[in-house]
Amino acid sequence: MKLFIYFSILLFSATSYGQSDEDFALAKLEFSLTNVFHQPASKIYNTFLSSDGHTAMTGNKTASIKAEIGSKFSFYDGYIWGNIIELRSNEFIKLSWRTKDFSEDQEDSILEIKLVSLEDGCTKLVLSHSNLTELDYRYVQGWVKQYFEPMESYFTKL
Repeated sequence: MKLFIYFSILLFSATSYGQSDEDFALAKLEFSLTNVFHQPASKIYNTFLSSDGHTAMTGNKTASIKAEIGSKFSFYDGYIWGNIIELRSNEFIKLSWRTKDFSEDQEDSILEIKLVSLEDGCTKLVLSHSNLTELDYRYVQGWVKQYFEPMESYFTKL
């Protein structure tokens, strides 16, 4: 099975908000990635929000998560952590998200995952990652290599 990923990137400079470069040192970055998985939305949703499932779908990188709004999580052997902001069963996940690479004064980024059920039993996953700095561009590749590719392999074997 071939992995198809579509993405778009928006980069906002300080001047696009009417601020000077002194007020806003780094441009803000947000991006979206989309892929179709051959599993129902409920399977992807429940796997993402389960410690054991999340660990398995990322190639045995330890995850700790509880599917409750306000609860804390950590993924990828503690490299990623944050809080669950919003959940809509089998449709939507919104997280505050940061990694060990974020600077101490950097705000949490926001991760939104939308799951759209398709007629053929597949699910379109749209991942939107925002409130990043231009230095965080590497997370585009990180999502593809560390999540989407192992997820494709994991869900194909089920």
